[in-house]
Amino acid sequence: MYRLLVLTFGTFAVGTDAFVVAGILPDIARSLDVRASTAGLLITVFALTYAVSSPVVAATTASWPRRRLLIAGLLVLALGNVLTAVLPTAGLVLASRAVAGLGAGMFTPTASSTASALVPAERRGRALALVMAGLSAATALGAPLGTVIGTQFAWQATLWFVAALAVLAAAGTALLMPAVAPAPAVGLRTRLRPLTDPRVGFTLLTTLLVFTGLFTAYTYVAEVFDRATGGDGLTLAVLLSVWGVGAVVGSLAAGRLADRVPVRLILRTAIAVVAVDFALMPLSSRYLVSSVVALFVWGVCGWATLVPLQHRLIGLSPEHATVSIGLNASATYLGTAASGVTGAAGIALFGAHGLGPFGLLFLLLGLGSSVLATRLIDDPSRGERALSLPEPEVSK
Repeated sequence: MYRLLVLTFGTFAVGTDAFVVAGILPDIARSLDVRASTAGLLITVFALTYAVSSPVVAATTASWPRRRLLIAGLLVLALGNVLTAVLPTAGLVLASRAVAGLGAGMFTPTASSTASALVPAERRGRALALVMAGLSAATALGAPLGTVIGTQFAWQATLWFVAALAVLAAAGTALLMPAVAPAPAVGLRTRLRPLTDPRVGFTLLTTLLVFTGLFTAYTYVAEVFDRATGGDGLTLAVLLSVWGVGAVVGSLAAGRLADRVPVRLILRTAIAVVAVDFALMPLSSRYLVSSVVALFVWGVCGWATLVPLQHRLIGLSPEHATVSIGLNASATYLGTAASGVTGAAGIALFGAHGLGPFGLLFLLLGLGSSVLATRLIDDPSRGERALSLPEPEVSK
């Protein structure tokens, strides 16, 4: 159990790094003398590097001992954050976020595969859920705490905080993690093979579009809710914590429901509710009480989509489950990466307070993609092309 908790702490460090920048974005922009939309590219670079590097690293380091790769990923993550804290110009800071994203791409998929190898087959689901709970915990605790540190001291202190988390996780991994044999070597072409099945492709497209919509507003959350916070960092940290608590609630609830309720129903309900929430955000973000409600609903329904999407992918192709889940993680981070650009475009077109309705457009596109995936699943002959898979028993 303690070995899984070490991995959970590592994903907590990765998740804190991924989400904390949004809370200190105005301070970073002022310090580097750039616009907030430009500073938002820090999130884009981190997430894009993670998304692109993750499958490549998994393919090229398949023969590495798992413990070595876990430690290396965490140390690279720490190095990237140290560089972000000390480098003097915006261009160099952007490059440092690529270093941190590479570390995250090395660690997170490896943590999932290691967790699976540490437990019997009948406990793998719970092991994976425990390890990935570190990401949800980061939204509820790590990112708000990092925001408080940044507002009370300086934004650079937040990056030192994340680097310390990564170093502690690396030390725990070195001391407590047993030697785990590397996974069988799988080439990059094999890892990308599930993409040739349009049912998988439209499911991954759903992830990409939904998380682009969700994070279009989150990347610039400080600006979106500035009327409610009055620019106060502590109030913003409380709001981020509310969003994070909602994320934990949504993830856990969706995990339980996915075994009892058709996945299509969970996805459609969650996307529809968060779409209404986003449509009302220009009004709800004016006042603190309504902002709390808006952020909690956003966290619950937004994160309630991820587990059903993973559930659908596993049901479609059990033998490719590890690869499909890895590709889904890449799609999640590609959506996060795109949100820096889409958010900047939304601010230019409609202002920061209009980012909710602007993000709604991507949510509706994601809903459409999910419906198309469901139709292909209902008629497997239309969805199967290159994988020659048996007709799956999948929650739709």
